[in-house]
Amino acid sequence: MTDLAARWRAALADELPDAVELRHRLHADPRASGDEEDTARVAAAALGAGEGMRVAKTGRLVELPGEHAGPAVALRAEMDALPIVERTGAAWASDSGLMHACGHDVHLAALVAVCRAARRVGVPRRLVAVLQPREETAPSGALDIVESGALEELGVDTVIGAHVQPRLAHNVVSAAPGPVNASTDEFEIVLHGQGGHAGYPHLVRDPVLALSQLVVSLQQLASRRIDPVHGAVCTVGRIHAGTAANVVPNTATALGSLRLMRATDRVHALEVLAEIVHSTARAYGCTADLQISPCEPVLVNDPALAAAAQTWLLDGGADVDVDFRSFGADDFAHYCGTGTRGLMLFVGLGDTAGAPSLHDEVFLPEDAAVGQVARALMAGYLAALQPGGYE
Repeated sequence: MTDLAARWRAALADELPDAVELRHRLHADPRASGDEEDTARVAAAALGAGEGMRVAKTGRLVELPGEHAGPAVALRAEMDALPIVERTGAAWASDSGLMHACGHDVHLAALVAVCRAARRVGVPRRLVAVLQPREETAPSGALDIVESGALEELGVDTVIGAHVQPRLAHNVVSAAPGPVNASTDEFEIVLHGQGGHAGYPHLVRDPVLALSQLVVSLQQLASRRIDPVHGAVCTVGRIHAGTAANVVPNTATALGSLRLMRATDRVHALEVLAEIVHSTARAYGCTADLQISPCEPVLVNDPALAAAAQTWLLDGGADVDVDFRSFGADDFAHYCGTGTRGLMLFVGLGDTAGAPSLHDEVFLPEDAAVGQVARALMAGYLAALQPGGYE
C-alpha cells in the first residue's frame, strides 16, 4: 500500500488548485442547516461521479468504484454554515449573514479532492463520499443517515472524518483512540415565581434571583458531582427575564448545555442537573420546569483505526498527536459503533495561542488546510485496509 499512498498523494497535489477554487465558491455562498441542497449539488458535480443517493433530505451519498470486492469506506464532510455575520475581509467572504465558521467549506473541498484523486489512481475498496447536512443543528443529519439504512445498503462498515482544529499547531494531526468529543444535551429551564414591585421584595418570590443562583449552582455539577478525571462542562448560554428595572417578573428562563466525555456519566449527570434545578428553585420560593433535549453521544474513535492512521499520517509527513480531546460535540459520533466504526481526525491550523476559535466571525483557515484535511482523510482510508480493518 506504500506505492498506492505515494501515487494517491501525487494525484491529490494535482487536484488541490481546483479544490481551493471550490472552497472559495462554497465559502462565498453558504447554506443554513436543512437548506444545503445547492451545496450538495455543487459538491456532487465536482466529484464527477453522478448525483449520488439522496439522504437526510438535502444530503448525498456518492459512490466511487474500488478494484476489489468488500466493504466500502465512507469519507464524510459537513455542508451547513452558521448564522454568523462574517468579518474576515476575504475577497470571497460571505455577505449573506451565514458563514462557514467551522471549516465545513474546507472539509468539503478536501473530500472532493481526495475522492477525485482516488478515481485517478484506483483504490482497493469502494469509496462513499458522505455529503452530510445538519451537523450544526438538530435534528442531526448524521443520525438521519444512519437510521435510513443507506450506509448498510452501500456496504459501508467504516466512516472517516477530519475536522480543522485551531487549538492544534500547524502540521499536527490528532488520531487519538477512544473518546475524543463530548456528548451533549441541551436544557431549558423556566423558573416561576411571584412578580411585583421592585420596592417590595418581601412580597415577591423573585425568579431572577433564583436564576442567578442557579447559574452559579450548576457549576457544582462539573466541579463536585462528576469524576474530574473524566470531566464535565455545564454552560448556561442564554438567560431572559423581565421588562423593566423596577418590576420583578413572574418568570425567568435559561438555556444551556451539558457535556460529558464518558457515556456512563450521562444519566447520573442529568439526574443531578434536575436535582440542582428543582432544589434551587424551592430555596427561593419558586418552582421550575426543566426540559432536556438529547443531542449527540460521546464520539469514540475506533482504537485499531486510530493506531493504523497514525502510521499513515507519519508516512505522509504529519506530526501525530494522540492526546487531544475536546468538549466540543459532533454528530459524527453517530457513525461510531452503530453498524459502522468511525475515526475522527483533528487537523491543526497553526498558532494555537493567537488563532481565532471555531465559530468566530473572523475564523478563516488558510487554503493550505484543504490539502492537510485531504491527506488526513486519505490516511483514514488507508487505515481501514490494515490488519484489524478488513483482513
